[in-house]
Amino acid sequence: MDDEYNIDNFIEKFSKNCDNVQKKYFKKNQVITTYIQKRNQICILLQGEADLVRYDFNGLKSIIEHYAQNDVFGEAFYTVTVNNELSVEAKKNCEVLFFSYDNLYNECKEHCDFHKILMNDFSKIMVEKMKLVNTRIEILTKRTTREKILGYFDILSTRKFSKSFEIPFSLTDLADYLSVDRSAMMREIKYLKDEGIIEKDGNKFTILTD
Repeated sequence: MDDEYNIDNFIEKFSKNCDNVQKKYFKKNQVITTYIQKRNQICILLQGEADLVRYDFNGLKSIIEHYAQNDVFGEAFYTVTVNNELSVEAKKNCEVLFFSYDNLYNECKEHCDFHKILMNDFSKIMVEKMKLVNTRIEILTKRTTREKILGYFDILSTRKFSKSFEIPFSLTDLADYLSVDRSAMMREIKYLKDEGIIEKDGNKFTILTD
């Protein structure tokens, strides 16, 4: 899964050549899946956008990851200790493929080629997931709201190879993703604008400094 062609090829094999695959559709705000011990699902988002979220005992939401087209998620990528706390929610209408990790080493009756591809590419899938996890850790280890904002903006800028980029969240969801108070985040964004560090146009931001 090193490039877009390989991702598309993998998904085509996944969706058409394996008897153990299910395709499901979800409307905006529906729960796509909850992470439950031993269910071990691998999911691929074919269309739409979704968030991996956690709610604490007070009902406060944290966004752990954001998923777009071709992103892979599921219980197989998280430890048992957090499974019962996490769920994936559709941010737009979504089309999702489901595959049980327990079937990874069990070929279909017709011995589909997909399992051979999955075995070859699974390590690459895990590498991509670790990149997302490391991004989250990098942000959460920042000490201040300003550091979290600028750290995340720097990551998006690097990914886009541009000083200008769009955030994949509403500002409310951005605060949940950064694990900061929304009001404090909005104040800090205003300060960053006033200081000439960033420009903002809706959900599009531009970093003005080197």
